[in-house]
Amino acid sequence: MKCGYASGWQGWIQLENFSAWNGLPFASKNNGFDGTDAVLEFNKPEQVKHIALLEEMNKKGDFSYVGRKDESTEKFYNGDCAMTTASSGSLANIRQYAKFNYGVGMMPYDADIKGAPQNAIIGGASLWVMQGKDKETYTGVAKFLDFLAKPENAAEWHQKTGYLPITTAAYELTREQGYYDKNPGADIATRQMLNKPPLPFTKGLRLGNMPQIRTIVDEELESVWTGKKTPQQALDTAVDRGNQLLRRFEKASKS
Repeated sequence: MKCGYASGWQGWIQLENFSAWNGLPFASKNNGFDGTDAVLEFNKPEQVKHIALLEEMNKKGDFSYVGRKDESTEKFYNGDCAMTTASSGSLANIRQYAKFNYGVGMMPYDADIKGAPQNAIIGGASLWVMQGKDKETYTGVAKFLDFLAKPENAAEWHQKTGYLPITTAAYELTREQGYYDKNPGADIATRQMLNKPPLPFTKGLRLGNMPQIRTIVDEELESVWTGKKTPQQALDTAVDRGNQLLRRFEKASKS
């Protein structure tokens, strides 16, 4: 065993979802849903404490940083790391490649934070329908989306990939089919999402230039793991750099 714990998608899991799961805002204006003039707020004491914990684990060799994306999943199913936090969509690869018994659990939370755990926020790619196409195209798009949303199709997708079921009907069908009984933990991601009714700032994120902000967060967290900055310094810098991108987006959206 080469490491105790590793995490995929560090910004999404260790800051975006850590904040929501512990009932904390990631940004003002309800994480940007209430206006493009939002500012980032993930450099508060609770988030700093969490990153400091990981920093200490890293120094002791209990936590290993293995990459910005989903590298930790391969480290887990290869037997290099004992634990990982990752997307539920990583379950398909774990099921396929892990040669050992494993368990799935909810994300840890800070018991010192009142009201935690709250609810997780969703991740993953999206399908967008753009304007300006002809009627025939939209007819085809509608048929495709209807196909995806049919309970039997959505349930199969959920079961084979580990991603969340996209409708309640697909979730209930999966339960009726006994899938969760046969695969303990397969409903963990859904239960995290539904753990409590969401707060105004735990429904997700709507922030301009978010991909670039996530790159900044990766860079600054890496400066913690390499000992170049303290957690407070890194998160303060990430907030300052990210806010500059938010102001550019706000300006562009008004022009």
